[in-house]
Amino acid sequence: MKQAYTWSAIAAIVLASTTGDVLLSRAMKQVGDVGDVWRRSGLWTVVSRMLRNTSFLLGVVAMTTAFYSLLFGLSWGDVSLIAPASASLTFVTNAVAAKLFLHEHVDHRRWMAALLVAGGVVLLAA
Repeated sequence: MKQAYTWSAIAAIVLASTTGDVLLSRAMKQVGDVGDVWRRSGLWTVVSRMLRNTSFLLGVVAMTTAFYSLLFGLSWGDVSLIAPASASLTFVTNAVAAKLFLHEHVDHRRWMAALLVAGGVVLLAA
């Protein structure tokens, strides 16, 4: 039962973290080059653009969910499994999500890296 909790926490971390990464990336692309906006209009313009962006706010909620899922996972399982499994699986799902939702070009080296990372998770779980 404890192992089911551990893997459900890892799944929640991966899902929430990937969702947060995609939403925050989309938001920051909508805000624009932060350095450029800051130089032209000041820090408060950057902050106000971010806080008015729905994708940014939802991304922060998703990342907060990922953080609390990590805390639950650490209370149920070993850090030697939770941290590497969630981080590496997030790497894999970020590549897929970047391709599907952000229409980013993910080259063959990144796909190969994602496959190797997934293989590492299998070794961790064994």
